[in-house]
Amino acid sequence: MVTIPDSTEGLVYFSNRTIGEGKAMAWVYQQKCPKCGKVKMGKPRDEKTGKVKIRAKEYVCPECNHLLEKKEYEEGLNMEIQYTCPECKHKGEAEVPFKRKKVKIMVDGEEKKADAVVFNCSKCDAKIPITKKMK
Repeated sequence: MVTIPDSTEGLVYFSNRTIGEGKAMAWVYQQKCPKCGKVKMGKPRDEKTGKVKIRAKEYVCPECNHLLEKKEYEEGLNMEIQYTCPECKHKGEAEVPFKRKKVKIMVDGEEKKADAVVFNCSKCDAKIPITKKMK
């Protein structure tokens, strides 16, 4: 059973997408620091403004200043998904590792490659991709 977040505060990732004739809402909660275990890790903040550095390549613990590379931190996270399958219209929930893979998708009649977290429908076993935002 997935728990729907009240806000995007405390999340590493959030997406609310329409996939063909289906829908998917996906999110990834922040993880506690593996060193001290007290608080959730986040991206570093700018010393002058106090704003989060959104393009930072690492995550830092605000309590003990423990640093983890972005890739290493995100490999240990799980994505929670609430979806409606585009194939069979089944409404379900899923929890999968937060790992993006290159997949081929159709965009405006042409095939393109995109980074996506892929999971299967629990009823018809169709592969459902949640892609990064296309530009």
